[in-house]
Amino acid sequence: MANQVLACDEGTSSARAVVFDRAARAVATAQHPVESSYPHSGWVEQDAETIWQTQLRAAGEAVDQCGGWENIAAIGITNQRETTIVWDRATGAPIAPAIVWQCRRTASTCAGLAAAGHADEVTERTGLVLDPYFSGSKVGWILDHVPGARARAEAGDLAFGTVDSWLVYRLSGGREHAIDRTNASRTLLMNLRTGTWDEAMLSLLDIPAAMLPRIVPSCGVIATTDGDLLGAEIPIAGVAGDQQAALFGQACFRPGLVKNTYGTGCFALMHTGGNASRSHHRLLSTTAASGPGRHEFALEGAIFVAGAVVQWLRDELGLITSAAESHHAARAVKDTAGVYMVPAFTGLGAPYWNAEARGILTGLTRGTRREHIVRAALESIAYQTRDLVEAMESDCGSKLAELRVDGGATANDFLMQFQADILGVPVMRPAYAETTALGAAFLAGLATGVWSGTDELEGFWSVDRRFEPAMQDSRRQEFYDGWKIAVGRAL
Repeated sequence: MANQVLACDEGTSSARAVVFDRAARAVATAQHPVESSYPHSGWVEQDAETIWQTQLRAAGEAVDQCGGWENIAAIGITNQRETTIVWDRATGAPIAPAIVWQCRRTASTCAGLAAAGHADEVTERTGLVLDPYFSGSKVGWILDHVPGARARAEAGDLAFGTVDSWLVYRLSGGREHAIDRTNASRTLLMNLRTGTWDEAMLSLLDIPAAMLPRIVPSCGVIATTDGDLLGAEIPIAGVAGDQQAALFGQACFRPGLVKNTYGTGCFALMHTGGNASRSHHRLLSTTAASGPGRHEFALEGAIFVAGAVVQWLRDELGLITSAAESHHAARAVKDTAGVYMVPAFTGLGAPYWNAEARGILTGLTRGTRREHIVRAALESIAYQTRDLVEAMESDCGSKLAELRVDGGATANDFLMQFQADILGVPVMRPAYAETTALGAAFLAGLATGVWSGTDELEGFWSVDRRFEPAMQDSRRQEFYDGWKIAVGRAL
């Protein structure tokens, strides 16, 4: 009997596939890079066909490692959110490059809508802010810049989707055009409270309803795979955007629990239960991935540049030769000697939401060394996280008890310890750090009976290391005050 679950984890920089067994252990993994292109300042694109082929290749390799498709009970999908793809319904071919979530090309469009007085209405309807980060303005840009696209969309000849929609469409042989609630809630087009497409938002952004996918729950059978593609018809039974999948994979099933994912960007989510609460500090209200029959919500803060700043140190500046080297370089000095880095390469996300901000280094002296700059880059990730946590604490009226962390950068012990120090609360690194893939698998396995419920799933979560804060309160505040000054200069 098939009792393994395949998680397809299509992220910004790579496509990963992980097979989990009945005990939620990763028994096979495959991963391949996905390249981005930067045709203009602030623009970020990917090739949608490459996204699909790379994810399919990773899935096939992982499944081959554990005995073949006959052992797979269900497939879960998790993905980079907000990245926007438009394709031809008849041929399945994308009509333009995928516009990546980081892309800022629609900043002037969003600024114009805000200046016209639409910002509050957008937040009230969607839980989001008017920002080029989200999919809605990206769809409009494609329709306006690809010849004939708008007329074809209005005629129903084109399909829009985020990466989850694209993968479901291709895995199902083009039979299913769907998007799960968590991804739909990131488009600027879904009404957060009703979970349906919002006619007022479609009108505001001039998006034809005929091109939209069907909105489905995160946990439940959406489609089956095309038998000719994989040689088997396997239920696609769990779908969630990467950050909501990580919240689920971290077993944050109750209100008040918070996780932070350290990837290309950095994303903190607080579970708020059945309450779609509105933030007073410019955090996002969003849909949380939920078990069968449940519709739950979260508060989210998004940091655009986290792990990407380490890639920049390595690839553009040549200050380190590997991401792992950043740990040793940061520990080689006692502090940054007053240097702060604000990595606003594509603007600043929550709680600032300033698309025009750009990165800065401040506090440089003749004595500044390579190690000071590397350390300042790592510390910037922790400072941005504190910005988010303080906003969450103020919104919910209670202090954070612990922070659950995941993602590749959690392997950096210096960063995790500094994160605990600057927050003043324990940081909990789980035994299995790739909780995004695990969350997708949990959703698919719940829907198909591989696992019985969230109580069973909670039993799988365990701690690899608990980082306790060791910094004096006065020192913590001194460092954070310096960070706020640096952000002010970047703004």
